Amino acid sequence: MLSSLHLVFCGTPRFAVPALNALMVAGFPIRLVVTQPDRPRGRGMEVAFSPVKQRALELNLPVAQPEKIKHNDEFGAQLTGLKPDAIIVVGYGRLIPKWMLDLPPLGNINLHGSLLPKYRGAAPVQWAIAYGESVTGVTTMRLNEGLDTGDILLQREMPIALEDTAETLAPRLAASGAELLVETLNGLHAGSIHPRPQEDDQARLAPILKKEDGKMDFHRTATEVYNRLRGFQPWPGAFTTFRGTNLTVCAAKPAHRAVAIGELVVDSDRLIIGCGEGTALELLEVRPEGKKCMAANDFIHGYRPRSGERLG
Repeated sequence: MLSSLHLVFCGTPRFAVPALNALMVAGFPIRLVVTQPDRPRGRGMEVAFSPVKQRALELNLPVAQPEKIKHNDEFGAQLTGLKPDAIIVVGYGRLIPKWMLDLPPLGNINLHGSLLPKYRGAAPVQWAIAYGESVTGVTTMRLNEGLDTGDILLQREMPIALEDTAETLAPRLAASGAELLVETLNGLHAGSIHPRPQEDDQARLAPILKKEDGKMDFHRTATEVYNRLRGFQPWPGAFTTFRGTNLTVCAAKPAHRAVAIGELVVDSDRLIIGCGEGTALELLEVRPEGKKCMAANDFIHGYRPRSGERLG
């Protein structure tokens, strides 16, 4: 019976909430939810709960928020006393130490937002879009001491639409992954899943995003610039400079136009920027520094950009 599998759930972001919900609906007893400590967030820097903590409290589940887990005797004793059959890890935000990996008989089961070994790391959804993938998916694996290098349990593919951003794709992957996680636990319990090692030579990294990743490089092709814009939503976004001040590009699309790299063309109410290899990008919505996003034609009428001016 599934009720005989006692779980500890480790997760922090919104991506992990559907997995927590799915495990509860499926009837798995969750003895503890482990999430990151409360952090200041937002413009007011008010202390806020993580999405997983918020949901765990709504479900009346016990919550632990250790500052550290590798060397933490109190936390170690707490988990050891619970005797979990498996520890579920979804976007927890820290590498799981060996003592936790060795604790449960079924191991630490991770849900990852890519088709491993592609996009190992903290931002798999964002980098899959940024690199122009047309297909991604979710993977369940048994964690080891490496970075997303454990044996694969199950995988499920999902297409990436041309207009997808990280914000539109991530919820679909989270929902699919939640179903896959339940299927994985059922299979492990039944003995029907056969773990397989990852092909390390096919690995690609998806490192944590930095602010500078959002800086637009118009020497890239228009498609490459567009894919990075889609992938890096909502943060770090896509930004450049115009007349010495910051300009964020909120929406764009590749255009068929021959324009010099980094040069603007103002064509009636259209705003086009030259990119690498003879390609161009039409800027559909932009946000000048200190303003809200506005349509290109509003920017043209308000700021009077001229053909031949440059971005960046």
